[in-house]
Amino acid sequence: MSRPRRLRRLPHVVICIAALGVALAGGDALGSDYRLGVQLAVSAGIVQGAAMILALRRPLPAWWLSLACTVVAAQGARSHMPMMVPPGPNWPWSMTAIIAHAVVLFLVALRVPTRVAAEALAGTALTTYVLQGVLGGALYKSTGVFALVVFAAVVLLGTALRGRREARTELVQQTSLTAEERARRTLLEERNRIARELHDVVAHHMSVISIQAQVAPHLVDDPSEELKENLAGIRHNALEALTELRRVLGVLRSENPDDPYGLGAGTGAAPHAPQPTLDRLDALVENTRAAGLDVYTEITGEELPLAPGVELSAYRIIQEALSNALRHAPGSIVRVELTHFARGLQVRVINSRPERAAPPSPGAGHGLLGMRERAAMLGGTLVTSETSHGGFVVAAFLPRNGVATPHGGSAEDNSTGPGEENR
Repeated sequence: MSRPRRLRRLPHVVICIAALGVALAGGDALGSDYRLGVQLAVSAGIVQGAAMILALRRPLPAWWLSLACTVVAAQGARSHMPMMVPPGPNWPWSMTAIIAHAVVLFLVALRVPTRVAAEALAGTALTTYVLQGVLGGALYKSTGVFALVVFAAVVLLGTALRGRREARTELVQQTSLTAEERARRTLLEERNRIARELHDVVAHHMSVISIQAQVAPHLVDDPSEELKENLAGIRHNALEALTELRRVLGVLRSENPDDPYGLGAGTGAAPHAPQPTLDRLDALVENTRAAGLDVYTEITGEELPLAPGVELSAYRIIQEALSNALRHAPGSIVRVELTHFARGLQVRVINSRPERAAPPSPGAGHGLLGMRERAAMLGGTLVTSETSHGGFVVAAFLPRNGVATPHGGSAEDNSTGPGEENR
């Protein structure tokens, strides 16, 4: 009765009231019918009521207490039976004892496994047989069979209710799992849809650009070496973009959303697309120089091994920062600084003041957000700020093993002011 909430404690209240009635009625019945004496009869009645209340929390100890009380009362009444008026008392189970023990057995069946409840019922039946069939009495009205029928009924009812509750709990869990699986399937379908659109639109255009860049020198009489070099650079960048796009498509089509960057956990990694690392930093810088920026690199500190995810994220952060400098700071001078510490790697990309105003950029401003997410994914930090000379700095610190340390270094100390651009 957990719904509505105001009825949640109603069974406890009902059992406590019933226990009080059993304690009062049991003490009176045991004193008058069993002739146990006032003190023993009242004590036995209180124990019967206490067993009912105890069964709410500790059903098995309550069963032992109720059964022991019945045995003591039945044994105490045997010596007085020859002097009783026919047809004698209800024995070995009094009516109050039947009520109390039935409640206890019901709570036992409701709270413990079926096997334990069956053992408790068997123990009750064996005790009843010993009292009535083996020890017996002189003058009494037999209640053994009736009591066992009542006890068996309440155990069956409690077991059925317990099974129903467990089935309902399992159904709720299964429903939750089904909802999670449905959400996961929806996510995979959406990822596949995005992958199809990227393949059909972007990959097609990149392929066309690559082919046109390859064919263009043959369409001009005596093309200059500078033109050939630029067209070769365009084709090379288009092929690089296609490779990266295929890797992204492999990640999107994978069934492991927990590895969004394809670092090799599960099926997320694209098997035929090696991840870029800092070993390819020179090629990235050369491409940026070819696009019209002066880029200088500076690497300091002892180069210790880095986790694959750290190398990939460092490369991507530098790549995005250089792309931002190309779009937003044309003609600027860019310095890429890598500083190796024992705890991790510090990355700084600083561009000077642009020589001319940047043309409007169609970007959605997700570049900085993506860089921060990469740093946070590895337990690192990333901050951005305008410099005092009108330039811009991107500073990040990535823990060496991709795990945050209590005193992990941060690039925040190397940046001033919050003046971020929408990059």
